[in-house]
Amino acid sequence: MTVAAAPAQTQHLPPLALRRFSWAVLAYFIAVILWGGLVRATGSGAGCGEHWPLCNGTVIQHSARIDTMIEFTHRVTSGFSFFSVVALLWWTFARTVRGHLARAAAIAAVAFTLIEAALGAFLVKLGLTAQSQSPLRAPYLALHLTNTLLLLAALTLTAHLLSRSTGYQRGSIRFAAPFSAIASIVVVLLVGVTGSLAALGDTLFPASSLGEALTQDFSATGGWLVRWRWSHPMIAVVAAIFLAWLLVRSARRSAHWDNRGLSALILILLAAQYALGLLDVVLLAPVWLQIAHLLGADLLWVALVVLVARIMLEPVEQRS
Repeated sequence: MTVAAAPAQTQHLPPLALRRFSWAVLAYFIAVILWGGLVRATGSGAGCGEHWPLCNGTVIQHSARIDTMIEFTHRVTSGFSFFSVVALLWWTFARTVRGHLARAAAIAAVAFTLIEAALGAFLVKLGLTAQSQSPLRAPYLALHLTNTLLLLAALTLTAHLLSRSTGYQRGSIRFAAPFSAIASIVVVLLVGVTGSLAALGDTLFPASSLGEALTQDFSATGGWLVRWRWSHPMIAVVAAIFLAWLLVRSARRSAHWDNRGLSALILILLAAQYALGLLDVVLLAPVWLQIAHLLGADLLWVALVVLVARIMLEPVEQRS
């Protein structure tokens, strides 16, 4: 009996170990981001002083304070993340065919990782940590979060494209629904940035009660960062309506994947984010809840990037 030859594209699939490693690197980066959120929420960003990459001028910390250990741990795990993404880049190039789209995504991941490290270094050197209320801190934080989300998107694309059996090479895809796909990414990115500024306001200007928090938000003498907190849920509501419409509309476009399950997951994550956001307001944003909210945002972002990749990078039929 003659065995039919495998399609040309599926003959060069990367090994399972590489695909699993790519998802593991993504999970590790999310863990590092969550620890970075803990650094911000606990005001531990100045735990290592103005030294970078060393902590308080040394490598080994003796009798360190809790804020020093939190910041030092973040620096160590961030260092390991760089080596993991470089390993992912090398392995991707070693075990994929020329023109594989995962190669470009892995290069972007390394580039964003380097930018992330540079932004973190300047954050320390400029003293934009702990309880700093410098006017530069808010726009700098917005830039930092934007790069973080782009880094997560690059890692997600790398893992997703490595896991594809079709439509992973240049010339084997076509761009579909570009407006709705790109618009959904931009909308969620905007919500994430405004959320980071709202969280910074909670850290710098904590309230002892819900009434005090509301007074701060609408006080004419309060800083713009405090009054900005209410803009985040307002923007999130508008964005959710727009995003839900895009999900329903876009999920029907792909002829290669059934995106209904993934779209439903995104809607569930979106609803969970609203519930966590409401708890944030009622409970005055305790640290554990801020980290849970950040985790939900990261998972929502990853799921959305995968859906956008499915919709926008659509495989084309290969002629024999």
